[in-house]
Amino acid sequence: MTLNGRVDAVAIGASAGGIQALSVLLPALPSSLRAAVFIVLHLPRDKPSILAKIFKPKCALPVFEAEDKQPVIPGNIYFAPADYHLLIDQGPQLALSADEPVHHSRPSIDVLFESAADVYKDRLLGIILTGANEDGATGLAAVKDAGGITVVQEPETAQAPQMVRSALALRPADWVLPLDKIAALLQAA
Repeated sequence: MTLNGRVDAVAIGASAGGIQALSVLLPALPSSLRAAVFIVLHLPRDKPSILAKIFKPKCALPVFEAEDKQPVIPGNIYFAPADYHLLIDQGPQLALSADEPVHHSRPSIDVLFESAADVYKDRLLGIILTGANEDGATGLAAVKDAGGITVVQEPETAQAPQMVRSALALRPADWVLPLDKIAALLQAA
């Protein structure tokens, strides 16, 4: 199980149970990782996100809350802020949008994955983790259609399996793995 160095970016989407899942994955990322990491975790829209503050001390890589027009730096982790869609633009650079929610979510996993697939194409790794809605399914299909690599958390290991089951129902993933195996895959990226 290897990515053979073909990944320039990793897009991760999660909802219910996502903080616990990310607490397994993100601390496992080595400081040598050269891919940029983009994360959408569904959050309450009426409160600022503290995800960057939570994960910064746990990670070997720099952790940021995404800012509009921020240049993408390889080896950095970017969290979508509360109540904004996170998109990847040419450059590559980050873009924030207050467009309508998708699947009742802003930020939306689909929006991130579709924009990242447009920019990174076959150099993108898309990962869907635990969650209680179907956001991310069409986005992960877009990653696959662009030639990217797709990973879905094993439904039996997800705190809320609806999101991962929705993704698998729409399109088979390259890998369906428990969190520890996803972490191992990322360590070898």
